[in-house]
Amino acid sequence: MLKKFLAVSLLGSTLAFVGCQSLPQLPGTTANLNQLQNKTWVATKIGNAALITNPSERNIASLQFDEATKRVTGSDGCNRLMGSFDAGKNSISFSQVATTRMACLNNSNVDQLFNKALAQVTNYKVEGKTLSLLDAQGTTMIQFESAIQPR
Repeated sequence: MLKKFLAVSLLGSTLAFVGCQSLPQLPGTTANLNQLQNKTWVATKIGNAALITNPSERNIASLQFDEATKRVTGSDGCNRLMGSFDAGKNSISFSQVATTRMACLNNSNVDQLFNKALAQVTNYKVEGKTLSLLDAQGTTMIQFESAIQPR
């Protein structure tokens, strides 16, 4: 009797464990995440201030999210930046973000504004070609447009 109980318990535990690991993702939970990754996003606004950049500039404020490595790279408008990110359906967090320390003249402190805004980001929203990085209250901290990549 004890052997049957043990066998049934073991079989039940195994099925429950395997079943939990193979649950499909709910529809629509990854659509926002898929649109975020593997693109170059060029900053167009920090807070309410529009960013006007010359396409020939060297370090345009931008971000790229690599799905495979969970790494974020880009520029704050002056310095190169790199780090890790973790994103869900609407939430996003950055960790181990590091930047180079170059002297940038005449950039209107875009790099400082960009980094300060990025530190407050907790959520994101992708609508078409627009990415908005939001704070916990839903305020847009940085807005980006998807860049067209040359072929």
